Amino acid sequence: MLTLGLIINPLAGIGGAVGLKGSDGDSTVARAFELGAEQKAMQRTRQALEVFCHPQRFRLLTCPDEMGQQLAQQLELEYELIQPGSAEMTPAGFTCPAHTRQAAIQMAERGVDLILFAGGDGTARDICASVPDSTLVLGIPAGVKIHSGVFGVTPTAAGEVVKRLLEGQLVDVSEAEVRDLDEEAFRHGQVKARQFGALRVPSEGHFVQAVKQGGIEDESLSVADIAAWVVEEMDAGCLYFIGSGKTTRAVSEELGVESTLLGVDAVLNGQLLAADINEAGIWELLQQHDQAQAILSVMGGQGHILGRGNQQFSPRILKQMGRENLRLISTKSKLSSVEGRPLMIDSGDPALDRAWSGVMEVVTGYRDQVVYPVAAH
Repeated sequence: MLTLGLIINPLAGIGGAVGLKGSDGDSTVARAFELGAEQKAMQRTRQALEVFCHPQRFRLLTCPDEMGQQLAQQLELEYELIQPGSAEMTPAGFTCPAHTRQAAIQMAERGVDLILFAGGDGTARDICASVPDSTLVLGIPAGVKIHSGVFGVTPTAAGEVVKRLLEGQLVDVSEAEVRDLDEEAFRHGQVKARQFGALRVPSEGHFVQAVKQGGIEDESLSVADIAAWVVEEMDAGCLYFIGSGKTTRAVSEELGVESTLLGVDAVLNGQLLAADINEAGIWELLQQHDQAQAILSVMGGQGHILGRGNQQFSPRILKQMGRENLRLISTKSKLSSVEGRPLMIDSGDPALDRAWSGVMEVVTGYRDQVVYPVAAH
């Protein structure tokens, strides 16, 4: 089951309707309230959540009070509360950027599959500065300034992306810029925007790539594109275990090494290190190398990624390597053949299977990947 982290910046957008051109800073917030501003971030978050929250098919982690808890209670959602550290309220009793940053840090440490946040560019900056590069994030537009590429075009659009993810549809993942304006300069008619980083963001899936006439995916072209990118991204000194199957075989062909169609091969620095190795052989090699990744494909129709034809990757092997070092590859047509069902893990260790459930990124072409749900057998 997907684990969703929800963070609401309750002050996002507070200065917009009253013409303050932003919401950054205690004085701006105080002035906005003096001018009769209303908080709308929770309302906009509700618009997003109502698209996908019933029935509740996800675990929810959220923050106290207006930062998420109140809305979860209003929508009658089950949730687990996190406490955003020791950050104190501002003198006026408002939440502050430190609350957002600490909440994001805790959610990333808890391994949430997606952080859904409501705010503007300032909130996006806080989250970008707090989470690892691998964290998947999506913004609900609620701020005055929305120049970053990490937001849905509307709250409802952000909700639709999450809904597609929960339904097992193909959802692309890409890096998007986090940008912000200098509010003080903007108030004086100067537009000064700069990039502060990038976040990994899910977006509406694109089902067609490497097309022939008629717009139908060409399986052979897609597999070749996948292999080309996987090889291009390989790191020197990292040990790669290439799993069984035709899709993974294309990676070996791209490298120019022999492959075992129904076995596991080990590759180091573009050279075949060991062919058709068993569980004990994988374990031995793992003890000799600091970096290792497994390249596995999706079983068409069934959707298994572990436990069918690759039992060499035992629970002890998987624990040693870590979930982050499992690289999945598949054509989009093969993923579509699973018909929205989660990809399956059947390692033989139910606790590990449950721990590794959630979503994983799947390489589906050259510089093209999607996020897809993964579940225990």
